[in-house]
Amino acid sequence: MFSNKDISQFENLETPFYYYDLTLLQKTLSNCADAAKVYNFHVHYAMKANFNARVLQKIKETGLGADCVSLGEVNKAIELGFDRGQVVFAGVGKSDKEINGALDQNIFCFNVESVQELEVINELAIAKGKTARVAIRINPNVDAHTHHNITTGLDENKFGVNSWDLPSCAETLKRCSNIEFIGIHFHIGSQITNLDVYKNLCVRVNEFANWFEERGLSVQVLNVGGGLGIDYHNPDQQIPDFSAYFKIFNDFLEVRPNQEVHFELGRALVGQCSSLISKVLYVKNGKKKNFIILDAGMTELMRPALYQAYHKIENISKPAGSAVKYDVVGPICESTDCFGKEVELPETHRGDLIALRSTGAYGEVMASHYNLRDGIRSSYDE
Repeated sequence: MFSNKDISQFENLETPFYYYDLTLLQKTLSNCADAAKVYNFHVHYAMKANFNARVLQKIKETGLGADCVSLGEVNKAIELGFDRGQVVFAGVGKSDKEINGALDQNIFCFNVESVQELEVINELAIAKGKTARVAIRINPNVDAHTHHNITTGLDENKFGVNSWDLPSCAETLKRCSNIEFIGIHFHIGSQITNLDVYKNLCVRVNEFANWFEERGLSVQVLNVGGGLGIDYHNPDQQIPDFSAYFKIFNDFLEVRPNQEVHFELGRALVGQCSSLISKVLYVKNGKKKNFIILDAGMTELMRPALYQAYHKIENISKPAGSAVKYDVVGPICESTDCFGKEVELPETHRGDLIALRSTGAYGEVMASHYNLRDGIRSSYDE
């Protein structure tokens, strides 16, 4: 992925920083948009994955909508020019301030996650003399077969309305004067690589859509969420198979005339377009372990410490050489500040540049100032 020109440029930049390949990002976005267009599917970008301004600009220019989980994300999307009619607001814990702000922005839809939230939105909409469009997020109890910390569609998870609460939900929808019910919403987890999981989701979506229709509640939107994964082990296989992904839903969803199918993709769009570039501060060779200590740590990339996420680690200063096993760690005063154990790399020395690949999703946006660390920087290649 990295040319000699790239590496020469990196050597003149202060590390650590996130390097963005905006050409790859645009190819990925175009591939997704073209694959969705075949079936007239609607795609909203999950802003929580990455809200770097240059990245968002590319996404907006491609014509995608925005899937937001805070008022800050709603406001940012609209500030950057995303169409209000393509902005959805999800999240299990929307505050009154956030709901009021989104009502003022006249967004397309709230994805509602409880009966109580439905009542609160109605009360706030009445006070403003507005009508809020809502989709009901349903917990379908579908196993996404992904890491337990990023699964969201099981009965044990906090997200969505459980099936046993749906009768109460339907009753509440019918009596809420300032609510317009437009559809149903699902999201079963993240980093899903087994597409058969989505077949199971389609079965449940069909069941729940019929359930609402039978009770006189017209379902105009089937929002099936996102969660499509990327290949962290082979980052140069960079663009997910969006055609196969969308075909699953075309083949297995029972879409009525005039119904729309919506998606909320994040990681699959941005995950491979960025790498975290860091410099080796020290190499500590011991009897049991060899350590590479980087100037990047969990403050710059939280995923490995948070849920043992894998990122391919490369010494881009020395792409070849005798392999040595290292634990690659950061400078933070925490034992969990580790990017990889027993990683095979060419013999590494102080000053070498290390690339942690596939960091475009949940990398820069989760950075912190813990230990009063400097803020992370970004570099771009178009």
